[in-house]
Amino acid sequence: MTNGNRVSQKTSIVTGGSRGLGRNTAINLAERGADVIITYHSNKDEADKVVTEIEGMGRKAAAFQLDTGDISAFDGFVGQVKETLSGWGRERFDYLVNNAGIGLRAPFAETTEEDLDNLYRIHFKGVFFLTQKLLPLLADGGRIVNLSSGLARFSLPGMSAYASMKGAVEVLTRYLAKELGDRGIAVNTVAPGAIATDFGGGVVRDNQEMNDRVASMTAMGRAGLPDDIGPMIADLLTGGNRWVTGQRIEVSGGMLV
Repeated sequence: MTNGNRVSQKTSIVTGGSRGLGRNTAINLAERGADVIITYHSNKDEADKVVTEIEGMGRKAAAFQLDTGDISAFDGFVGQVKETLSGWGRERFDYLVNNAGIGLRAPFAETTEEDLDNLYRIHFKGVFFLTQKLLPLLADGGRIVNLSSGLARFSLPGMSAYASMKGAVEVLTRYLAKELGDRGIAVNTVAPGAIATDFGGGVVRDNQEMNDRVASMTAMGRAGLPDDIGPMIADLLTGGNRWVTGQRIEVSGGMLV
């Protein structure tokens, strides 16, 4: 049952939830009343801080290490999710946010097979099979958000490999929406524009020249912030958007419109 934007007894999983957009999304889901399981790649201290912050809101939270490019680790993670849900008195979770990722900026002519394979494992293969593994635990009527990028719509030099993986995720989202619709599960893509986080080495956040360039290409006149994205994802999951599925929703402040 919902009460405004608040949700009751809902549980979410956010991959890459220790920093950046994933952290912001996890916090916003907790603010709307959801309990949260996050994954982190290597920074346990930051993940623990997120758990502490969520628990400080009176919600339940847990963090587990997971390399979303390592398919062999998924069964163990699913077991951790089952155990956590059981400890919280539940059998299913409600919201999945496939957020974890890495950046790569390299000219097409210089992109290596290793570069491409690494992006593929994390941004597409990992999303595909982690969602598949978690599907039996996802409640009917649940919701999935896959993170894409504005770069799947517009093209900037050096981003061909990364953007291609995000394009694949957008196609996968439409197929998931079609195949999971009979369970009432809504599946959408959220595509942020350039956001000032530590993603990609913090190039938008820390490089003033790049930040200014992004601002000049954006209708709203500035680069994006995590607070521009996390609340939108949380609202899409927890709000009255049950009839929205199979969609690509760009949240870029009008970048290159």
